[in-house]
Amino acid sequence: MKIKRTVIFIVFAILTSISANYYSAYAKSDYLYLGGIPAGFSLATRGAYVVGLCDVVSEKGVCSPSKDAQVEVGDIILYIDDYEINGAADIEKAVTDDCEKIMVVSRKGQKILLEIIPAKDFNGNYRIGVFVRDNVNGIGTITYIKDNRFASLGHPVLDDDGIILNIKGGTLYPCNISGYVKGERGKPGELRGAFVKKAPCAEIEKNTYQGVYGTLTDNSITKGLKKVSVGEAKMGNASIMTTIDGCTPKEYSISIIKVDNVNKDSKNFVIKITDETLISKTGGIIQGMSGSPIIQDGRLVGAVTHVFINDPTRGFGISVENMLNN
Repeated sequence: MKIKRTVIFIVFAILTSISANYYSAYAKSDYLYLGGIPAGFSLATRGAYVVGLCDVVSEKGVCSPSKDAQVEVGDIILYIDDYEINGAADIEKAVTDDCEKIMVVSRKGQKILLEIIPAKDFNGNYRIGVFVRDNVNGIGTITYIKDNRFASLGHPVLDDDGIILNIKGGTLYPCNISGYVKGERGKPGELRGAFVKKAPCAEIEKNTYQGVYGTLTDNSITKGLKKVSVGEAKMGNASIMTTIDGCTPKEYSISIIKVDNVNKDSKNFVIKITDETLISKTGGIIQGMSGSPIIQDGRLVGAVTHVFINDPTRGFGISVENMLNN
């Protein structure tokens, strides 16, 4: 049987180039706050992600320390000698002379030791000839808030190699959705919006296979949110809470057409968008809706995680039990 290609619809630019069959949309208290609100994610990664290599121009001429050391775009620099590296500033602190350094990089999940000799540029600074990215930013959806903690996305944020992104923390911001690109067969759409950076609302702590989690720093985000209990999904009519304009979620009808509670990842059931208003506007599920809560019989049963590339009205969902177990 031919497997349909699917795509994770969180709007992190680093995820859009991954090529595979799909791209990676119980505690004791009885109630939690139902989400559906959009959020801006700023993830601080462990290590410095190499996005480009460059030459160093000095009085001695042009040299390429990173190329000579066989550094590759996509490598994550973890250490230079004894210095832990988490960004460009750490590289500058670690590289203060032209002595050979031992650099530890992660490449496609494997740690590799490289020998690199920095070069002094015309300004007297020592360089290794790399461009790095410190943070990963994107838009997604909060699924629920419980005991001052939030859960979102329903799937992990991955790096360019399709490996779960190793983070040291991050910040969650309110987000205002200003528009969207409608999804089409073979071409997923996307939400477009802006972070409200003057008002961070939570600290991000974990990036897991069941979503991104953290603790609220601004409890006012729960104002106006509905309290619901949790339940177990079954085949039949349901709805999702999601935001395609502004910052206030709305409810749209769906159908749960397949349930697999044994699966422990982010694909516990298949959903189909049936709401004609949502289909006419967005084409169905689009990037940025990842984490939109799924409600059935008045209870939270899960969250949307993926969209089928060849049919934007269909996608996968994760069960709320899987999300709550983190």
